[in-house]
Amino acid sequence: MEKADLIIIGAGPGGYRAADYAARAGLKVIVIEKKHAGGTCLNEGCIPTKSFAHDAVLYRNPFIPHDADRKVDFARIQERKNSVIMQLRQGVEGLLSQPNITYVKGEARFVAEKTIEVNNQEYTAENIIIATGSNSKLLPFAKPFRNTDGTMQYPVVTSTELLETDHVPNNLVVIGAGVIGLEFASAFETFGSNVTVIEFLKECLPPVDSEIAKRLRKGLEKRGIAFHMQSAVTEITITDDKKACVIFNKKGEQKKLEADMVLVATGREVNTSGLNLEAAGIIYDDKGIKVDSDMQTNVKGVYAIGDVNGIQMLAHASTFQGLHVVNHILGKNDNIHFDIMPAAIFTHPEAACVGLTEDACKEAGIAYTVKKGYHRSNGRALAVGASDGMLKLMIGSDDKIIGCHVFGSHAADLVQEVAVLMDRDTTIEQMREIIHIHPTMSEILQDAII
Repeated sequence: MEKADLIIIGAGPGGYRAADYAARAGLKVIVIEKKHAGGTCLNEGCIPTKSFAHDAVLYRNPFIPHDADRKVDFARIQERKNSVIMQLRQGVEGLLSQPNITYVKGEARFVAEKTIEVNNQEYTAENIIIATGSNSKLLPFAKPFRNTDGTMQYPVVTSTELLETDHVPNNLVVIGAGVIGLEFASAFETFGSNVTVIEFLKECLPPVDSEIAKRLRKGLEKRGIAFHMQSAVTEITITDDKKACVIFNKKGEQKKLEADMVLVATGREVNTSGLNLEAAGIIYDDKGIKVDSDMQTNVKGVYAIGDVNGIQMLAHASTFQGLHVVNHILGKNDNIHFDIMPAAIFTHPEAACVGLTEDACKEAGIAYTVKKGYHRSNGRALAVGASDGMLKLMIGSDDKIIGCHVFGSHAADLVQEVAVLMDRDTTIEQMREIIHIHPTMSEILQDAII
């Protein structure tokens, strides 16, 4: 049996960053990964979808050279995406080859409280981090389309299969108007698909302020993406010519849509399958492994970070949860504010958020004021043809920002600046004295608080 100071199950953003930090601090680390270094984010999620989003932006730009018929070269898009993945994956593998880290390929399972088995070899450590991430969540109507290897059966797909498709479908139906659904809808509309989005809720992007989400949806509708809100999909059937027929109920009326491809983007579910958590006595349910504020499970020395604990399903949340766990193991204090968690949606235009929405403030009875800034009043936005956008701040009674929600060009950058200011308890009065470069989109924030 091989022994280490720390075993990490999963080499995604949380796992490999925690391993690197722990190894540099002098701990002997074993990292176990059953698929690819970098995890879902790098190989099947954040990075490839952003590669698609980037290429979509280029094709939207009328000043970028295109073929005579402006047809998208999708094979080239896929080739570039794959090259980006491989370059980054090799970088992570290099990181995991450093001294103090042993990288093990295989599927891990608990055989005792602090003992892991991989490929018939046992490993043990006083501290274990579970960072196994999540999988695409399927509603009952889509489950029959699973292949024996767990992938989806054409023409019904999850984001994993759509990232690997060799063509642009003529008609694409997206079930779910969350981050994943809207990013793919935005990109494939540009690539040439006729896109329809079906969503059960009243508005898209629940974590985002409803006013911002509505403005983003209206912008996507202007581009030709159709939305059916407050609609519940009840069935998907396959026609004789291998097309998908999506049946859904919209406000009491049954409707049908035929599509060349259906993307099921109804969220993520925690990946605990095969871990044999019962052997270690770890408490979990279908919402995730139960952890305390230090990400420690009910078993002392065993932690769960990232999507698998179900707290915040974001790659950067996993990364910082992992760093916090290593600090806890080392006996070091940190001041990571997990309640200030920025997030972005890379549609066109993009959206981003941090902190409370206006609806949340109202529901909680929190005193607040709203300040807004607009892209149409910003010189840089007008110069680059990105006048469609708005920044919205919720300011608490103590003159500090409690929420920021943005749609429009550079939304992620604007929210990131606000996240820094929130993290450092900056007041609006102090913010007014911070000089911003002219001409930049950041001046939209400055204009909002004047």
